Amino acid sequence: MRDNGLYLVNCERIFKRSYGSLSDYHTLFLLPSYIERGNSSLVAMARHFIGKSQSEYSGFYLNNYSELVSTIESIRKNSNGKKMLLCGVSFALLELAETLEPNLSDVIIMETGGMKGRRKELIRAELHSILCERLNVPVIHSEYGMTELSSQAYSQGNGKFDTPPWMRILLRDINDPFDLSNNQSGGINVIDLANLSSCAFIETQDLGSINSRGELEILGRFDNSDIRGCNLLI
Repeated sequence: MRDNGLYLVNCERIFKRSYGSLSDYHTLFLLPSYIERGNSSLVAMARHFIGKSQSEYSGFYLNNYSELVSTIESIRKNSNGKKMLLCGVSFALLELAETLEPNLSDVIIMETGGMKGRRKELIRAELHSILCERLNVPVIHSEYGMTELSSQAYSQGNGKFDTPPWMRILLRDINDPFDLSNNQSGGINVIDLANLSSCAFIETQDLGSINSRGELEILGRFDNSDIRGCNLLI
């Protein structure tokens, strides 16, 4: 990025499109393995969200789950009408759920980032089922983005992602990367017009499908699926 300011303004605009103003939230982040990296785009976005939330409780909770739960209890006593948003990398949320099983029924739980080699990869539906049961929440929200992109997509609990108008999803055939005729399911290609200073056309290693309303569902990763083909072997 030539200018992080553009990236951060874009991130905030996309969040507001789906969730409203950041000043309406206490924003809590569980991002071990990300926070240690000084140039992580996700951490940059999280820092921006924390500042814009204007809450003394907003911040990073590396892997101190007890402190996180204690903070949530403090917010409940003095929320000032703000909602609570807990965004975490998948393996950290799973560890929180398994270790403490806290009652987070009044918290928006948003997962992002996958297992990063820390845990066995789970399909999203299985992960969400475990988190819902052990955190006592009805749904799990999701954020879909990557360091190569300036934009993000959000799911508010049904596994279907809504993308901003300047972020278009195309699906490629899993055995022919040049075949974009199948618009039902396949490898995810992204056109992100917010990538002003870099490549706007990104071929990911994610698998997805698009429904009749144009919503994206992430099905998994190429390298963790049982799909076979010469292009995958290469």
